[in-house]
Amino acid sequence: MKKYALAAFLVGLFGIAYAADPTGTWTWKTKFGKDGKEIEQTLKLKLDGDKVTGTLSGGRGGKGDTKIEDGKFKDDEVSFTVTREFKDMKFVTKYSGKVSDDAIKGETVSERDGKEFKREWEAKRAGKQKD
Repeated sequence: MKKYALAAFLVGLFGIAYAADPTGTWTWKTKFGKDGKEIEQTLKLKLDGDKVTGTLSGGRGGKGDTKIEDGKFKDDEVSFTVTREFKDMKFVTKYSGKVSDDAIKGETVSERDGKEFKREWEAKRAGKQKD
């Protein structure tokens, strides 16, 4: 009986101690425009304490990597902002999502012409390994 109690205690202890980690490379596809063109996006994140740094590539304009801003991680939730420029216009998108071992699932919020646009996003860890 003591063996089962000890095993249950250890499973509970490690289950509670586990925290998701956003560090790694994440990919997903997003549809843009009226034609619904699908574009793959790649997000590279690194966790340092409760701060997150990284880059996002892909998306409209495809101008390489864009640094994320204001990256945070708390209680398995990641959030950051991406600012892109296209034809003298700035596009700001705020990302938030719940991190599990191999997925980030959440919402993006963008503003255009004074209107707020929300979209769901779900990224998968590339190769299911941390960088």
